[in-house]
Amino acid sequence: MAGRRGQVLVFDADDTLWENNVVFERVIDDFLAWLDHPTLDRAETRAILDDIERANAVAHGYGSKVFLRSLGECLERLRERPATDGERREIDRLAVALVEHKVELMPGVAEALDELAGRHELLLLTKGEREEQQRKLDASGLLHHFRAAHIVAEKDVDTYRWLVREHGFDPARAWMIGNSPRSDIRPARAAGMNAVFIPNENTWVLEHDDLDPTDLGVLRLAAFPDLLRHF
Repeated sequence: MAGRRGQVLVFDADDTLWENNVVFERVIDDFLAWLDHPTLDRAETRAILDDIERANAVAHGYGSKVFLRSLGECLERLRERPATDGERREIDRLAVALVEHKVELMPGVAEALDELAGRHELLLLTKGEREEQQRKLDASGLLHHFRAAHIVAEKDVDTYRWLVREHGFDPARAWMIGNSPRSDIRPARAAGMNAVFIPNENTWVLEHDDLDPTDLGVLRLAAFPDLLRHF
């Protein structure tokens, strides 16, 4: 373990502590196969859905309800008419997996948090629809590791500055740990915090962003348990 003790470690939740977006991707695959547009291929159809999701995230936030709204709007845009009751029932059927999905922790998360909590202050910061995120947090069995858990509408630089003020820590001794360049790494760095980037191959496309490879304030790790070698 490196010589870092008494740090503030702030953890993302979805796709960092547990799998999340992979379930949405499965629903999207099923939706695109069912939609079967006569002239657009799957990549073109997916690009339209991504644009709709991007707009709805700004206007309505995140979570399963907004996602279902985006699927319905995508269908209506591509078929150039309102969705029928039968089509809406089919979209709801496709998305049953989102409702029934059980929280599946990433390998080694529970054990690593057990150790890290003994030598650092742990916080949790997740964005999304409050009731949905709280359900996942409660089901995870991890909440006892964190001094506080915050569910926010967006994770931008102002959110991280608020977090620093709320808990009164030195951002230079704090680390945001997550899989999203757009929501976890870049805004935390802009707020003066360090960051740990743990990529997830199923990260939502709207969370992708470029990272500066020369930024020494970003630690890149392959898997969650690797945190124990550095903290």
